[in-house]
Amino acid sequence: MTALTDIHVLMVDDNAPMRQLVRALARAGGIINFTETETAADALRILRAAPVDLVIVDWMMRPMDGLTFTRTIRHDSTSPSPFVPILMLTAHTEISRVAAARDAGVTGFLKKPISTQLLFDRIGNALTDARQFIRAGTFSGPDRRHGHANWYRGPLRRADDTGQANTFDVDDLRASA
Repeated sequence: MTALTDIHVLMVDDNAPMRQLVRALARAGGIINFTETETAADALRILRAAPVDLVIVDWMMRPMDGLTFTRTIRHDSTSPSPFVPILMLTAHTEISRVAAARDAGVTGFLKKPISTQLLFDRIGNALTDARQFIRAGTFSGPDRRHGHANWYRGPLRRADDTGQANTFDVDDLRASA
């Protein structure tokens, strides 16, 4: 994949005008291989039929919402593309929703109203995301930690994070407060 004209984007949204808007913005920016569907079930069929480089999914859909779709892609043993970058598109950007989307395994978040600049910033970030893909317990997706904070010297939670100083974990402090 060397140019935007080479990538295949799949848009999943039950709102036809929103699909048309995102398609128009994508094409204006050079993405010509753009497939769209209104249901998660159709999106899964498309993912099984052809390689997709990026999925943009709306949160509020029926019968399967974007969060459930993301979990299905990331966790289902029959998933056709468990590692595909997924951007969650929504107007609901409360911290709890962003955290829920992150915990479901999305690669990034697209806030409505959407602009061409925002769309391509997020597409670029998703396609060049160098975070390791993690499968641990109930989580499957890009590492939720965006890099390592140099100031943090506490215990980390993965086997490859050994050798850290014995200090407290910020999450443990929040839980005891």
